[in-house]
Amino acid sequence: MLVIRRADNGAWELPGGVLELAEAVEDGVRREVYEETGVKVEVERLTGVYKNVARGIVALVFRCQPEGGGERVSAESTAVEWFTADEVRERVAEVYAVRMLDAVSGEGAPAVRVHDGVRVLGRRTG
Repeated sequence: MLVIRRADNGAWELPGGVLELAEAVEDGVRREVYEETGVKVEVERLTGVYKNVARGIVALVFRCQPEGGGERVSAESTAVEWFTADEVRERVAEVYAVRMLDAVSGEGAPAVRVHDGVRVLGRRTG
């Protein structure tokens, strides 16, 4: 799984960000991943919806496949790496690790979860 070490706090997370006002969701996914990692991706499917109840933020996570480019750091990332599921479990904070593990779980319906910014509080699928 493609991960970045964030420049602002040193944490390992999946690449992502905020959509621009007139931007289509899939275009925003491709742009954010490329900006932060140098990897061009094809968006496959939505794998999860995650709400931070402490901040009122909803994040959508999409499974993607690499289709070009090459790993490079950016102003937002100090490292770009490919982690195995075990490395994700060991090195990524719970609220971000669960998003990546949901994406590779093989379940058909997107996971729907709530968290407090640190811990996952609940899950609903389908």
